Amino acid sequence: MPFEAILNEVEHLHSVSTRLEGLAEQHPPVSEALMTIAGSVRNTAVVLAVLVATKSPKPI
Repeated sequence: MPFEAILNEVEHLHSVSTRLEGLAEQHPPVSEALMTIAGSVRNTAVVLAVLVATKSPKPI
């Protein structure tokens, strides 16, 4: 079950990244910073997903 909880967080992080990208489009003065943060959040989600894929005792 802990791996499923982590995968739920991965989905949330992907959503946060997408919302940040949307905000970047709406606010040009801070667009670059928001896109950088969105990328970092998305990369974190990918790392967590890989962690689950490599450590989970059963395929998820």
